[in-house]
Amino acid sequence: MTTNDQHYINLIIKGDTNAFSVLVNRYKDLVYTLTLRMLKNREEAEEVAQDTFIKAYKSLSRFKGDSKFSTWIYKIAYNTSLDRIKKNKKYINDVAINEFTEHQVKTMDNALEKLENNEREQAIQDCIALLPSDDSFLLTLYYFEDLSLEEISEAIGLTPNNVKVKLFRSRKKLATILKQRLEPEIIEYYERERQ
Repeated sequence: MTTNDQHYINLIIKGDTNAFSVLVNRYKDLVYTLTLRMLKNREEAEEVAQDTFIKAYKSLSRFKGDSKFSTWIYKIAYNTSLDRIKKNKKYINDVAINEFTEHQVKTMDNALEKLENNEREQAIQDCIALLPSDDSFLLTLYYFEDLSLEEISEAIGLTPNNVKVKLFRSRKKLATILKQRLEPEIIEYYERERQ
């Protein structure tokens, strides 16, 4: 995939503007998901996703290939989203969440195992959307895009160790929301199983 991306990047730099549509098609859904996680508003997320690709196109000649193209585009999406949040001076209300112990996070993980795979993924996606922007962005990259700590640190400009700490805190917040939202579903699941 990475070498394939580089092939299209080379074509674009040589003047083949149509080659950019391949990269847009490849990453548009994820870029939109990430901007939506940050902005919590569909119209703004669509605009910022478009801005992300415009910025990527204009600065493509500066892409050195030190990282994967996907990591580079996530970084642009993240920074463009942050710029939009600052510009709008919107301060998204963070969910007030008590600190959770690691044991409670593990208990929640075990409970999630009981849900069907697709139900579980949808439930997690819905709960991630309720988190503050940074948390939902991080968890999406880590769990749904399987990016490494190093790749995430490159995308958001933090050290891998800081990413690890932020991920742990984000998971604890997610566990709180999942517990509130999923307990009724899990109880219902067990009752269905016993019948």
